[in-house]
Amino acid sequence: MTDPYKVLLDLPSILNVIVKKLFIIINLKTKDYKIKKIIIKFLPPIPSIFPPKLAAIATGVIAPLLAGRRIPPVHFAGPHSSVASNLSSISGLHRSEFKNSSCLAEAHNLFMASEILVGTCNDTLSISPHLQRTYQVVVAATRTMGIGKDGKLPWKLPSDLKFFKDVTMATSDPTKKNAIIMGRKTWESLPLKHRPLTGRLNVVLTRSKTTDIATTENVLICESMDSALEILASSPYCLYIERVFVIGGGEILRESLNSPGCDAIHITEIETDIDCDTFIPAIDAFQFQPWYSSFPLTENGIRHCFTTYVRVRNSAAEAINKSNGLSDSVSDSVKFDARMFSFLPKNIFEKHEEYLYLRLVEDIISNGALKGDRTGTGTLSKFGCQMRFNLRKSFPLLTTKRVFWRGVVEELLWFISGSTSAKVLQDKGIHIWDGNASRNYLDSIGLVDREEGDLGPVYGFQWRHFGASYTNMHADYTGQGFDQLLDVIDKIKNNPDDRRIILSAWNPSDLKQMALPPCHMFAQFYVNQGELSCQMYQRSADMGLGVPFNIASYSLLTCMIAHVCDLVPGDFVHVLGDAHVYSTHVRPLQDQLQKFPKPFPILKINPEKKDIDAFVANDFKLIGYDPHQKIEMKMAV
Repeated sequence: MTDPYKVLLDLPSILNVIVKKLFIIINLKTKDYKIKKIIIKFLPPIPSIFPPKLAAIATGVIAPLLAGRRIPPVHFAGPHSSVASNLSSISGLHRSEFKNSSCLAEAHNLFMASEILVGTCNDTLSISPHLQRTYQVVVAATRTMGIGKDGKLPWKLPSDLKFFKDVTMATSDPTKKNAIIMGRKTWESLPLKHRPLTGRLNVVLTRSKTTDIATTENVLICESMDSALEILASSPYCLYIERVFVIGGGEILRESLNSPGCDAIHITEIETDIDCDTFIPAIDAFQFQPWYSSFPLTENGIRHCFTTYVRVRNSAAEAINKSNGLSDSVSDSVKFDARMFSFLPKNIFEKHEEYLYLRLVEDIISNGALKGDRTGTGTLSKFGCQMRFNLRKSFPLLTTKRVFWRGVVEELLWFISGSTSAKVLQDKGIHIWDGNASRNYLDSIGLVDREEGDLGPVYGFQWRHFGASYTNMHADYTGQGFDQLLDVIDKIKNNPDDRRIILSAWNPSDLKQMALPPCHMFAQFYVNQGELSCQMYQRSADMGLGVPFNIASYSLLTCMIAHVCDLVPGDFVHVLGDAHVYSTHVRPLQDQLQKFPKPFPILKINPEKKDIDAFVANDFKLIGYDPHQKIEMKMAV
């Protein structure tokens, strides 16, 4: 049976196919929405292709529109007012809810090209024409946003040209192509043998009345960005142009880069200082967040990376959440829907680093070995896996479920303090260690003389007092044992090329005293070109509950140490020994696999703190963390 929600999401495609096959020509520019010619009787009954809750809306809005009638404002009163307040979500349905469905790009682009825009004000539904396509920018720029010198690119980067081609030529539908918008000077800067750029509709903006560009095949001439976007929204272009990209030059990019119509910015970020005479504005960090950033590479002596930024807010006026940085919720002004980002080319969409985790989970569930375990729960397991996260632009806090950020921060500060008391965390409302600190559990592993809540010489003790003799959680261990954490920081500052910058929680002589032997047991730090990277080995990796927490915890530790050492974060490499999914977590994880990632948040650290022992929880703030809802999973103890 056809999924009615998928049909709804693909409605623009359905309508446009009908329009095309029956030679229906819709005049989008006619103010009263009259249709030159239409055969409405062949349109399927609208209630049959809509979910019941939206059938009445569709009948009252789309059918009159297609019939050429003006649609008066509709007022909803009383208990039905919520209907009107929810209708604005219809205008977002072009951003498909199903990333893998064939209607992804088509639904987005055709909807943006359609004449329907839904909005509400004071519970009144209004319909207005939406005549312009949205677009994505593709550009290469230096740190100072320089893009050119003497009308040319001041660098030679074959990888940049490949990136440009991969982004602008990718389509979900092989029968379609993309459009690239450029100014006349950019067109003229292209070598003759490459004009027009193949496989794409070249749209050239010029006010010149005397030009031979118009005689070139596969080229469209327009006077302005507005006129180009309007034309691309009309027939026949809306039927075969999948995405629109703006590629230059300077004047056009200055006009379009942070404009409301810009969905995404694909930028080659040149990290080497290069002299330029043409500049564009900086990317507005209030409006855009990174979706993906490649690891840096050097070519012809030029260090650079490829980053895609996506629009998450309409303007800087939509302020960043001002609540406590540890809040696990964000204000309505920073919420965004995962459906919004399906407009990205598939090869960019799937580079989101959360897919490293999701694909590993999927692989373990599909191909993992069935094994018993200490808890008696049973697992699906794979041995020897790796994930690599880029910490330079964003912070890898998973978005396909809500990760307990406050718990991540408080637990890491607890480790750094050297504490071994679960009660310290309990007093702050953090109960992640309760199961291993309970009276019943301690008795079950033979620690009958251990006070409840005393976890023994676990992580923090080993980090700060390695080799000291452990007595209990109340003792003062100042000056006892070896302080590995301070040693790590000292080596990073004074001997950054040392290959022995190690932080280990694995102390065989203390294992029997621990409530739980360390799972994330060993970390090595690496300094290069002013960046600090960390590789952590985790012997036992609970993919459902533990690993999302561990990714965030060691990424945060890396950022903190980089901060106190005046470095910038680089990579976090997560190596997993026994990577497993508990049998009780399979169903929740399968639900999580159906979610689509959102942009990772941005981490801000209090710049005034430079002592690793001076941090408090409020020194850390996440910007733009808006995950899917929490997914319940029971901890195996």
